[in-house]
Amino acid sequence: MGLKETLKSDLTEAIRSSNKVVSGTIRMVLTAITNEEVSGKEARVLTEDEIITVLSREAKKRREAADEFAKANRPDKSAEEKAEGEVIARYLPAQLTEEDVKKLIVAAIAATGAAGPGDMGKVMGAIKGQIAGKADGSLVSSLVKAALAGGN
Repeated sequence: MGLKETLKSDLTEAIRSSNKVVSGTIRMVLTAITNEEVSGKEARVLTEDEIITVLSREAKKRREAADEFAKANRPDKSAEEKAEGEVIARYLPAQLTEEDVKKLIVAAIAATGAAGPGDMGKVMGAIKGQIAGKADGSLVSSLVKAALAGGN
């Protein structure tokens, strides 16, 4: 069963168990997937990787919103966003640890022959496929910058 079908069946279960947070979050995610499918010139069906990209984007929105609500002294809204983020995280692949990302970066630097901060694009391009949906892009970017600057 594909990810979209899993989401739909989990939505049905959440509705049956009257879990408003889970059902509302899954509805929002399914809507985001549908919007992505119909965007562009013609409608299409998303691949599993594209669905994971949509899920990652939605999870990032929840993380950022939770941080902003926390800064604005709105712990109730922050907790709501965090709960939604946790629901979305169930459907994402296991996240890479910082150490795993560093190992990938070292391998990518060796493979591309990158020598300094100007080669960041080469390194990011080399590891992009390996980290897609499994690590936060801003974390990876900062680790690559540090590695290329000699901070490893």
